[in-house]
Amino acid sequence: MSAGSAGSARSSGSSGFDLRHHGDAEVRGADAALTDLAVNVRAGTPPEWLKARIAASLDGLAAYPDGRAAREAVAARHGLPAGRVLLTAGAAEAFVLLARALPTRRPVVVHPQFTEPESALRDAGHTVERVVLDERDGFRLTPGAVPEDADLVVIGNPTNPTSVLHPADALAELARPGRTLVVDEAFMDAVPGERESLAGRTDVPGLVVLRSLTKTWGLAGLRIGYVLAEPDTVTALERVQPLWPVSSPALVAAEACCTPSALAEAAYAADRMAADRAHLADRLAELAEVRVCGPAAGSFLLIRLPGAAAIRTRLRELGFAVRRGDTFPGLGPDWLRLAVRDPATTDRFVIALAKAVAESAD
Repeated sequence: MSAGSAGSARSSGSSGFDLRHHGDAEVRGADAALTDLAVNVRAGTPPEWLKARIAASLDGLAAYPDGRAAREAVAARHGLPAGRVLLTAGAAEAFVLLARALPTRRPVVVHPQFTEPESALRDAGHTVERVVLDERDGFRLTPGAVPEDADLVVIGNPTNPTSVLHPADALAELARPGRTLVVDEAFMDAVPGERESLAGRTDVPGLVVLRSLTKTWGLAGLRIGYVLAEPDTVTALERVQPLWPVSSPALVAAEACCTPSALAEAAYAADRMAADRAHLADRLAELAEVRVCGPAAGSFLLIRLPGAAAIRTRLRELGFAVRRGDTFPGLGPDWLRLAVRDPATTDRFVIALAKAVAESAD
């Protein structure tokens, strides 16, 4: 399916996309000298203070996990009652819970986006329809793109891999009686001020917001995330969770990352990320062959350039791992996703990219 097929183009089949491919596959087993621009976890994390808090929790491993304090901390962080919070083993678990717990008849996933929601729905036996946003519209949601009778809609904000930040009001308008609206905000804490977040909203019927502590805090291996939703939805999801789904160290991390000092650190990191992303975009603009999808709001950039598959292989030989784009419905072999890194790393990468592009033209 082409990116130009807009909102009316829908498919119930996987259409040959590898929905199970994720950025970690680009670096798994790689030489330590390979610079990782494929995985969107913030470099240099977790911070020492967070590692110390997690390490201290190991003395309590003999006891079963008790998530009450972490749940209250997450609720307070978003100004919500604890009954609207469900802690999960990473945001990815939430997609599985939603697919298993909700009696959906016509689920729709808005693409290009993180492929795990569609994969989880398919694994649960659902027939999934796609709304594929148009590259010519900057991969932005257009009015009427989502079928009126869709009873489950999944969209990312900011969206992985396009880095598009959709207006909160536009997403809220997708809400309907009898519809569950799932907004994946796994990268929202990388957005300065978390503008356009729906996390604290209680006035949007059927809203489910997913959050992850993986990206900003570097906790991919710990698996911690959470769901914000109406109490009845939280209860339904909790019923299909296994007992004690979140480990004690992960619960301690969730509580720690919701403190005022941690939120201040995350806000600073978001501002720094925005500056580093602008530097990456500016440097990429020096290469005539590269088109950057923008304006971008996430901790990554999506780029298009001819022969991207071969260039990705050459970049690996030059010491850089980048994320292929052709596993995302709506994209193709000419797309790559680049994680934002510090300016020095960006400068080294752009030199390598220019070399790879020049060689591909020979």
